[in-house]
Amino acid sequence: MKIDLSGKTAVIVGGSGGLGEAMANTLSDAGAAVAIVGRSQAKLDKVAGAIKAKGGNVESFTADMTSESDVARLAKDVNAKFPNPQILINSAGVNNRKDLTEFTLKEWTTVVDSSLVTTFLACHAFIPGMKGTGYGRIINLSSIMAHISLPGRTAYSSGKAGLLGLTKALALELASEGITANCISPGPFHTEMNLPVINNPEANKMFLQKLPVGRWGKVEEIGGLACYLCSDLAGFITGTDILIDGGWTAS
Repeated sequence: MKIDLSGKTAVIVGGSGGLGEAMANTLSDAGAAVAIVGRSQAKLDKVAGAIKAKGGNVESFTADMTSESDVARLAKDVNAKFPNPQILINSAGVNNRKDLTEFTLKEWTTVVDSSLVTTFLACHAFIPGMKGTGYGRIINLSSIMAHISLPGRTAYSSGKAGLLGLTKALALELASEGITANCISPGPFHTEMNLPVINNPEANKMFLQKLPVGRWGKVEEIGGLACYLCSDLAGFITGTDILIDGGWTAS
């Protein structure tokens, strides 16, 4: 069944690369207008250019998603182009792999805030425009590291686990408005963030041994799942987390 998101606008935070870029492309292919948000204008321009080349309706916006004033400015700029977007995808996040006792407080909060503060501020800014319309979709990108973990992932796991709680409570707050809120928890995907592992033969082998499907995930597979969750077909799915991890957490 072909999903049609024509007439919808999606704000994709972290849309300048990786999973965010993949979701921007998939939603655009389904007919949605997309507002991609990131820190690097050069990266945003590259993604936007590729979407426009396919005939997509896309605008790019730079913002520091941990800054309240910057997010307020972002919401104003986005609404000037696309009034009251109905879809919000929070895909921002950074990682810093080290043992807990090696973190400085600034390093720790940088990782955790990249998941939690960015999502809070984006939701705070864009949810009011969804209310009263009878439709809205919020997708927060968590991780399998919210369910399991590895050494050196204390900050990352903490931030992503916090997103699960935020999303459940948010779904209950918005259910009567016809707005759904869900998490997607990816496993190992072939993205820039995972290049330190992919390019390390020993670490790469360890990861592949944990994956029953025997391969890294393709970013397009995240895009397809996000597109479904944004559709009318998924209106009864809210407050949950969907693991897409090649069977890692099932084994």
